[in-house]
Amino acid sequence: MHPGKKLRQLREQLGLTVRDVEASSTSLANKRGNRSYSIPLSRLSDIENKEVVPSIYRMYSFAVIYRRDIREFFGWYGIDLDDVASDLASARVPKTHPIHTASYASTARVPIVDEKAFDFSRNCVLGRIIHDWGIIPLEFLAKFADVNFTYAYIGTEDRTMYPILPPGTFVQIDETKDKIVAATWRSEYERPIYFIETREGFRCGWCRVQGSQLMLQPHPLSPEPARMYRYPQEADVVGQVVGVAMKLKTRDDG
Repeated sequence: MHPGKKLRQLREQLGLTVRDVEASSTSLANKRGNRSYSIPLSRLSDIENKEVVPSIYRMYSFAVIYRRDIREFFGWYGIDLDDVASDLASARVPKTHPIHTASYASTARVPIVDEKAFDFSRNCVLGRIIHDWGIIPLEFLAKFADVNFTYAYIGTEDRTMYPILPPGTFVQIDETKDKIVAATWRSEYERPIYFIETREGFRCGWCRVQGSQLMLQPHPLSPEPARMYRYPQEADVVGQVVGVAMKLKTRDDG
């Protein structure tokens, strides 16, 4: 159904005549001191029957008069404000800047973690302890629902990749990158870090495959030893770490 017909249907469901809409919009226009909010009979007829798109001011008048969220009307005309986050890449901005669009988005799905299954001392894949998804007004967080990514937590007792990945770090894992890459790296920051699942739990670190063995190599400054697993019998590569969120410690100079 065309948006105009939906508007007419909504008006009729509320028991409003076209003259009621005209009168109410005129009253709103007078209150605002802006005639653009007014919806004359002829314009209302064009909107309802001739697929004329209402102006932003008249869209607001419809929202007020019909007691509906204006974002619903935007959606009828093909504008979904929840798509702003994913559409940001379409516009390139040369200078560093804050992003304010998140505060105007409507809802987002975020994971609700089963606290009983969350052990801060051990590594874990968050997707396996999430028992539900909640709704909050932050659409940017919907990115976490991307099927190609898993989000994991580095346990407080795991210092395998310290100091690059300190204990307590949250990591984003690209599940499509589940093959160990053999190459020469110019620095430790270029070398990919993998998240693997073993019989003893989850591990995160540099990996190298030697025949039928997978070696999990810790950072040189880590107290953890290197580990060898039969591959793929004893180790499953979940994916490559592509994102990191950690708390930075600051020193009080005072």
